[in-house]
Amino acid sequence: MREFNPREIEKKWQKKWEEAKVFKAEEGKPEKFYVLEMFPYPSGRIHMGHVRNYTIGDAIARYLRMRGKNILHPMGWDAFGLPAENAAIKHGIHPARWTYENIDYMKKQLKMLGFSYDWEREIATCAPEYYKWNQWIFLKMLERGIAYRKTAKVNWCPHDQTVLANEQVIDGKCWRCGTPIVQKEVPSWFLKITAYADRLLEDLKKLEGKWPSKVLAQQKNWIERSEGALIKFFIEIDEPEKLVECIPEELKDTFLKEKRIYIEVFTTRPDTIFGATFVVLAPEHPLVKVLACIGEKLGNISYADVESFVERIKRMSTRERTTEEEKEGIFLGVYATNPATGEKIPVWSANYVLYEYGTGAIMCVPAHDQRDWEFAKKYNLPIKVVIKPEEEWNFEKGAYEGKGILINSDKFNGLDNETAKKEITAWLGEKGLGKRAVSYRLRDWNISRQRYWGTPIPVVYCEKCGMVPVPEDQLPVELPLDVKFTGQGNPLETSEEFVNTTCPKCGSKAKRETDTMDTFFDSSWYFLRFCDPKNEKEPFGKEKSDYWMPVDVYIGGIEHAVLHLLYARFFQKFLKDLGLVKDDEPFEKLITQGMVLKKWVSVKKLLDYLGLSEEDDLEKLKEKLREILGKL
Repeated sequence: MREFNPREIEKKWQKKWEEAKVFKAEEGKPEKFYVLEMFPYPSGRIHMGHVRNYTIGDAIARYLRMRGKNILHPMGWDAFGLPAENAAIKHGIHPARWTYENIDYMKKQLKMLGFSYDWEREIATCAPEYYKWNQWIFLKMLERGIAYRKTAKVNWCPHDQTVLANEQVIDGKCWRCGTPIVQKEVPSWFLKITAYADRLLEDLKKLEGKWPSKVLAQQKNWIERSEGALIKFFIEIDEPEKLVECIPEELKDTFLKEKRIYIEVFTTRPDTIFGATFVVLAPEHPLVKVLACIGEKLGNISYADVESFVERIKRMSTRERTTEEEKEGIFLGVYATNPATGEKIPVWSANYVLYEYGTGAIMCVPAHDQRDWEFAKKYNLPIKVVIKPEEEWNFEKGAYEGKGILINSDKFNGLDNETAKKEITAWLGEKGLGKRAVSYRLRDWNISRQRYWGTPIPVVYCEKCGMVPVPEDQLPVELPLDVKFTGQGNPLETSEEFVNTTCPKCGSKAKRETDTMDTFFDSSWYFLRFCDPKNEKEPFGKEKSDYWMPVDVYIGGIEHAVLHLLYARFFQKFLKDLGLVKDDEPFEKLITQGMVLKKWVSVKKLLDYLGLSEEDDLEKLKEKLREILGKL
């Protein structure tokens, strides 16, 4: 060949590869190796970030294939999601058509690049033959109590009109569109990922040296296991019958009988309880308005002031509330009893306490917690020292948060604080006022999305039977075509044919669930489907998954550290509990490829290059540019 013509030569060999099925993966051969890159969302075009990711995987796959390894290197499409629905709203094109047209175009691009994929294993998560198994897995989770429904305050994106999981809220904003989220009460479906918290945390040790330490650290910090105590702070009421209208229905009988109500706090520092001089609740805590109502009737505060404060703080992002130097709070008009000292201490609500952490309420020991110290100084609340530092400490300048010996702590004086943690917790337990507890930062995963382009949640609601799961032999529950995309509300609710159905239990009229699943559900097990993508009887055959799994090398972005990567580990453990997989972890080695960036040139470097300074005016810059253009 005299001259290399890439258009001809590449096309020729790619055709030969396809005809000879060079990259087809088959089970049973020795030395299997599973190479996988995070599959793309079919947005319409392959970009350089994709190319970098897939080139790394392709180089590994080709090298090891030539070394005699039996390679599985598949590709598919993470095809559900909001952009398809937004395209339907904007351009009047159905999400399915938009998605599949994008898949066709992107697939041609990938084939032109010559990546060594086994295209016979291609999957798209929006295909009924795939999401049927999403629904099947959901039903298994429902059977085992891992999937459940409750009305709860959730992260709501006003722009996308849908719920977000905690992991999808970045700095108080929607991970996809950047809109500040608000809190809203919505009936939602949750997955009890917290039931796997200890295993998710413990098994990170198995990944040390195989996964980037930064990813392991992010997951560890996100799960965040804390050992401590749950402690009750009671609010005694002299004439409860005069305040009963403030109390929620479920608490009224106990309130009238015992003449008290309690706040439960979680603390990692029970050793400091003798120094607790006030209690603070998160503004979202359900007891805030209850206590404010009591406080107003006792003549101590204005309920309207508390309500205004709560609504204002709830509009702040999590980042603002946790990083703002200014601590803000409001007195709720009631006093709780410190269970260790018997002293009456005020109850407040403040911006720096978050409802999603612990119990959403804290005991405040300003001498030994800096945030509490700052709050106490601002609002002139007592500061009581109960831990004696090893060296001199000026409590007028800040809190001492280290180790030491207990003082001002009754019979526990003289104990080192680590010993005191155990002894004080046991002592409170004997009095029925506290108990040892473990808390996690991790929260259960809200998978409900008020959108069309996702997996329908396979349950119906019957007036006679209540919530009824759709039987497995009726799966998949398919998305209807007769929906209206207006940009307002949930499009699924516009399809009468979909919504109105019959109860599979009694045959009466019933309504289908109109929430669809978070798209991260789809990607939490797709790597297993690649092992057996044509299986019509089960999500994948165990023999095939046992052969190929775990994924030997997984390649993708670090931005999924506490999203996809955490969820995939959770699903793997659940599926192992079902007996469907053999491994505790889905991905043996993880490579985070980084981002492709444009070259960045600072203004100063540009001025230096042009022979100008920052003091030169715009006319001089224009003159210099004209000079350069004249030479060109």
